[in-house]
Amino acid sequence: MVIEAKSLSLPDHTQLPDSDGTFVKNFQEHPQSILLTDSILPHLQEIHPDGQYCIGQDSGIYWRLTEPPERGAEAPDWFYVPNVPPTLNGELRRSYVLWKELLAPLIVLEFVSGDGEEERDHTPYEGKFWIYENVIRPAYYGIYEVKKASVEVYQLVAGRYEKMSPNSRGHYPIEPMGVELGIWQGYYLNAELPWLRWWDLLGNLLLTGDERAKAESQRAETVEQENALLREQLRALGIDPETLR
Repeated sequence: MVIEAKSLSLPDHTQLPDSDGTFVKNFQEHPQSILLTDSILPHLQEIHPDGQYCIGQDSGIYWRLTEPPERGAEAPDWFYVPNVPPTLNGELRRSYVLWKELLAPLIVLEFVSGDGEEERDHTPYEGKFWIYENVIRPAYYGIYEVKKASVEVYQLVAGRYEKMSPNSRGHYPIEPMGVELGIWQGYYLNAELPWLRWWDLLGNLLLTGDERAKAESQRAETVEQENALLREQLRALGIDPETLR
């Protein structure tokens, strides 16, 4: 008797819930995610000219099948995965499904709302820290606490997370991305807070689109002021600046 083997079909991002129905924990989470994404995009476009990467913001990473399905997912506040297509079959992901994608995120960031116990929980198969370290296994795991104006960054070394030490600027180099991660005290989206931000490896802050536009406007204004002063100096010398064009 011949028994036909049935192919195993695991659910993909279109078949799994994209939310567990809970509210975000505070008003700062979404602005913080937007700030990280907005400022890193030009840099990622440089290191991924083919566009092969994706960013998740409060999106589920499915790591095991459970009932209900959402119990088998973690939803980091922000994560980045290199070398994957930005869309699947022409649509944005509803979630990131490890058994379909196969590639782990390079970095996962959690924004603490409580005392940080949840983000540091080592309980097997339940605690966030344990799941990230043993199953999802991003190369870097960051725990950001706005109330303490601090971020802890862990790097996966020989299968275990080691807490990183900051550099002389107080930042944490994320070498594969060519950036540093740290705390920036400043004003963003109507709030003065110690925000989590990116710098390049030389210590230059990666700017948002609005910040880049403002900086460009200030540069143009400075150039115009310098040109106006030069024109005045030429006229004082009896030289018509228009004749020099």
